Amino acid sequence: MKRETLFLKAVLVLMALPVLAVCIFVVPPISEFAGELIDGVPFVQYFFMAALYATAVAYFVALYQTLKLLGYIDRNVAFSELSVKALKNIKRCALAITGLYVLCLPIILYVAQVDDAPGLGGLGLVITFGALVIAVFAAVLQKLLQNAIELKSENDLTV
Repeated sequence: MKRETLFLKAVLVLMALPVLAVCIFVVPPISEFAGELIDGVPFVQYFFMAALYATAVAYFVALYQTLKLLGYIDRNVAFSELSVKALKNIKRCALAITGLYVLCLPIILYVAQVDDAPGLGGLGLVITFGALVIAVFAAVLQKLLQNAIELKSENDLTV
């Protein structure tokens, strides 16, 4: 294993630990609190909890795909269809996170308004737009990598 990718793999693990802690310790109380604030709709608590856990699953899948991409770099097969597929999966996961937060944004904004916590609404927007930026960046990288692979195959046929 190369040192550069070893550091990046360690960073990926460190990125996963706080999200895992949030899933265990923060999501159940927050969803229960949202369910208490919105009394008229009983399923809000479970919808909110399911959406947050689905977001976490998409996040972990994207981290796993990034780990696979680093493995491809280690094996010197970064310019392959496997890398394009990993970037496509990262893009899909980021779009899924964006979609889930767009669905949950009304609940988040309502809870922020009732609880008088404007930072909560801002946090929901930051996560939504951050995931959207990651999706766009992954799509651009995917397209560039696809073009590089096509150029490489053309050069291999020419020589």
